[in-house]
Amino acid sequence: MNTARATPIWFIALGLFGLYTIEFGVVGILPAIMERFHVGTAQAGMLVGAFAFVIALFGPFMVLILSNRNRKQVLVLCLLIFAGCSALSAFTDHFYVLLALRVIPALFHPVFFSFAFVAVASLYPEEQRANASAKAFIGTSMGMVLGVPLTTYIADQFSYEASFLFCAIVNGIAAAGIAVILPKTSAAPRVKYREQLSILRKIPLWLSIGAATFLFAAMFAVYSYSAEFLGQVMGLQERILSIMLVVFGVGGVAGNLLAGKLLGMNRLRTTLIQPFVLAIAYFLLDSGVTSLVPITAVMLLWGAAHTSGLIVTQTLLTSEASEAPEFVNALYISFINLGVSIGSAVGGRFIAAAGIEGSIKGGILFIALTLVCIVSNIWVKRRV
Repeated sequence: MNTARATPIWFIALGLFGLYTIEFGVVGILPAIMERFHVGTAQAGMLVGAFAFVIALFGPFMVLILSNRNRKQVLVLCLLIFAGCSALSAFTDHFYVLLALRVIPALFHPVFFSFAFVAVASLYPEEQRANASAKAFIGTSMGMVLGVPLTTYIADQFSYEASFLFCAIVNGIAAAGIAVILPKTSAAPRVKYREQLSILRKIPLWLSIGAATFLFAAMFAVYSYSAEFLGQVMGLQERILSIMLVVFGVGGVAGNLLAGKLLGMNRLRTTLIQPFVLAIAYFLLDSGVTSLVPITAVMLLWGAAHTSGLIVTQTLLTSEASEAPEFVNALYISFINLGVSIGSAVGGRFIAAAGIEGSIKGGILFIALTLVCIVSNIWVKRRV
């Protein structure tokens, strides 16, 4: 990739990092929110649940409405909305105003995500797009993995307000970078709404949606309870546990980049292998390792397998509907958020029935369902 093309990717990645820090970072400061607004755990949890619910429910419609707008302008607008809502969140004294300031970015979350990856793809020839998307996904994976500990650290070291202002600054810088550097030629081609909706008639698309949803359910059936698992099963103390989660993040970045290269070489083979690698990571987690070196190796593998699910499922799904790229990306972000919710809930049920190790069984179950969808997709395409 040449520098002229690569530079916009890093600002898009920074925007994705800021966005996912907004989504997940609030988890790290929930105790401070409960104290500040005098609300209980369930009420504070609405700040997380409402965000995901709004994405899943309204994402495709928001993208459909804005799909014919100038791509660069929409990206900058979304980032400015994220920055503004974050800045206002730092100083509001009313809980339901804070909740509203979470709902607004959630509405534009799938819009930014969808337009961002279409913008990245537009900068490269087809054989380089998976690798380019993997670079942009670094922002997503780092936001998902580091958003919670980073906002917690900023709040502890500086203030509650500083954690929100950090998100505002990150998104503001990303907006400025995209406004200046992203080529003006990346305007979205006008596609009629009916033509975009027509992709919903494709059976392979729905099988790919199923694969993406189940894979994210498999990922978050385990990851949602990672702290408890690492503490109870592997016996990690809090300080070592934090270090291992950073190791997980390092593995995630490496795995995402590797998956991008492998997808460019052979998309089908990579799509089939990734769920098996995740299953291997789960079996190793459940194998009873307690020594630090093998645990570190397992965490690197788990991070790589977990995070590579992002680029693998996004490439799988978007390849089914190249004629409506923004809309299919919106479907992707909505259904993977549904997968996160399903996986967390089912993982919790397995834990209630079989202890903390039960989360692994839930993850394996969803991996099996993912492979059923992928194999069925291959079978349907070969029958056509």
